[in-house]
Amino acid sequence: MIVLWLTTMIPELTSLSCSHFQHVCNGTTPIQLAVLFSSFGFMSIGAGFVRPCSIIFGADQLEDKKNPKNQRRIASYFNWYYVSTGISTMLAVTVIIYIQDRYGWQIGFGIPIVLMFLSVLMFQLGSPLYIKVKAKETENLIIGLFQAAVAAFRKRNNTRLPLTGCDEYYRWPLESDVLTPSMDFRWLNRACMIEDPERDLNADGSASNPWNLCSVERVESLKALIRILPMWSTGFMMSVDMGVFSFSILQTKTMDRHIFPHFEIPAASFTMFLLIALTIWIIFYDRILVPLLSKYTGRSRGLSPVTRMRIGLVVSCMSMALSAITERIRRQKAIEEGHEDDPNALVNMSAMWFVPQYALLGIAEAAHTVGQIEFFYSLLPKSMSSFASAMHTVGSAISSLIGSILVSSVDWLSSTRGQTSWFSNNINKGHLDYHFWVLASMSFLNLFHFLVVCRFYKTGNDEINRSPHVADDRECDYRLLHES
Repeated sequence: MIVLWLTTMIPELTSLSCSHFQHVCNGTTPIQLAVLFSSFGFMSIGAGFVRPCSIIFGADQLEDKKNPKNQRRIASYFNWYYVSTGISTMLAVTVIIYIQDRYGWQIGFGIPIVLMFLSVLMFQLGSPLYIKVKAKETENLIIGLFQAAVAAFRKRNNTRLPLTGCDEYYRWPLESDVLTPSMDFRWLNRACMIEDPERDLNADGSASNPWNLCSVERVESLKALIRILPMWSTGFMMSVDMGVFSFSILQTKTMDRHIFPHFEIPAASFTMFLLIALTIWIIFYDRILVPLLSKYTGRSRGLSPVTRMRIGLVVSCMSMALSAITERIRRQKAIEEGHEDDPNALVNMSAMWFVPQYALLGIAEAAHTVGQIEFFYSLLPKSMSSFASAMHTVGSAISSLIGSILVSSVDWLSSTRGQTSWFSNNINKGHLDYHFWVLASMSFLNLFHFLVVCRFYKTGNDEINRSPHVADDRECDYRLLHES
């Protein structure tokens, strides 16, 4: 934020402004772009460290397995975490944007620097009070997952199928719970099979070569990651749909944005309607709907994460369809009023027409995102808790790339043979409504993909339960089946 702020304070880092009547601008220099992009890079690195860990670190403060209401507390925490995120983002797109518009970038970027400083200070002051789960210093989770995959691949031609007992599985450290590998993805179980104790183990019982022999816990962690990948892929389209806000500024700038005679909402602040709907839905769900559902269904956590994800995807389809309809109405009115060749002309139509579609998208985001992270949190082992949030963040990044590729492809295809592109600079000549129909169709296909994926998850997988696969007499008799 400091580097970004400096681009507004130091004249050499600031590009010259261009007037509306100036057809050729001086543009930016390579140094100015390098400094600007470096600030974005630092922000991405900082967010990569903070965002996946902050939500799970908060859950560590509340988790108490001895408390019978532990599941309800954790589920409620995820909801309120996103309420706080929604409120803070709402302040950003209203108050901060208003200050930037009124007082300039110098003050507008300076305020977030002060807020970040206060955030770091508060975190440090509270540090002695936090519950801090220590990581295993001798193991790297990412490397361990690769080791498990490599070990299973190296043993792919192993023909020694019968296992005589639990001692055939490698467990480390030795004082860990007695585990046997689960029955799904059985080809990975080879990674934790001890073929020759003298060759595979050191004198202290540790693996002599971790790239050839991994613990059962590490194999199960890899399996857990593989299990959530299909469900993870169903969330890409949700983030692609969120990309409609990149067009909302162009749309609302051509419409009447007044809610009072002397107060006009900035075009960039219409995101607040999504955030308001998101916040209201989460509060309504956590404080009203969950107690009612608990009373009549006996489930303390209300709707399961899978059900909430399904609701989010359905509402997202509705939002995209409504976006196409409202854009068609706006474009038609602009043409009827003679503004087809003037993209900056004000259409006699209130921008409040766009509020319902943004509200639906906010409800979809609240239902799906919280449900997805809670679902991941329930399936991944404790050592991979931060993956639950990190997978959502990485999914959003992938979705942004998908959205960019989609827009570029549609722009190229729609402008062939001399036709006007759907994304023409003149939105009154373009067809954003067609693009929204494409998104609605893709969202519907993604909903079908989600329903298919749900069939591969066993009943009960949507409950928070990290109970390990503890070995017993029957499980010790398990035999590794042939791949055929």
